[in-house]
Amino acid sequence: MADTTELRILVPGAGEVSALLLKPAKAHCVLALAHGAGAGMRHIFMEQLAGELAEAGVATLRYQFPYMEQRRKAPDKPAVLTATVQAAARSAAEAVPSLPLFAGGKSMGGRMTSQAAAAGLLPEIRGIVFYGFPLHPPKQPGTKRADHLAQVEVPMLFLQGTRDPLAPLESIRAVCKKLARRATLLVIEGADHSFHVPKSTGKSDAEILRHLAQSTAAWMQKLL
Repeated sequence: MADTTELRILVPGAGEVSALLLKPAKAHCVLALAHGAGAGMRHIFMEQLAGELAEAGVATLRYQFPYMEQRRKAPDKPAVLTATVQAAARSAAEAVPSLPLFAGGKSMGGRMTSQAAAAGLLPEIRGIVFYGFPLHPPKQPGTKRADHLAQVEVPMLFLQGTRDPLAPLESIRAVCKKLARRATLLVIEGADHSFHVPKSTGKSDAEILRHLAQSTAAWMQKLL
């Protein structure tokens, strides 16, 4: 069983945002979990991922970015996004001070987490988890979005699908190779950017989500 608590997080200069703390009875760590650009913390992917993480012993603090909280379409400026990540990480640490703290997110949420870490805004985290790191915008190949990762000092887990159009496998492999021991890459065969897999893989989306969560938990435990 896991307890769910609704929270409010103050983001300096941007107002309050909503958050959901899901804490299993035998949690071994907590993950501040940010949503992607197009869907908020209550999206089915985020809901199911948090549930699977709870089953694996990982508490999660899901939270909204201000633009999503205010029902605006365009994401906030990077400074606001990283300030939100920082505020959410602090809230997670305060909510469950006995648990080791990690941070990360889906797509843009993960990228903003690493940008916050690169800027020195997340000194308390043990590591960062990326559920589909977006190396480039749609149909604009490149790796500039990964440049800041060289300034991230904590371990990073990249969970990437082989059919992700925003992060070709050869490109994400090259990025992780440069990061050396700080990066762990887990390749999800057949998965796209949303971690959907075709029937030909013999896997269901639910099984992929469970795999993501269990792999995340196992990686975290190695760092404790």
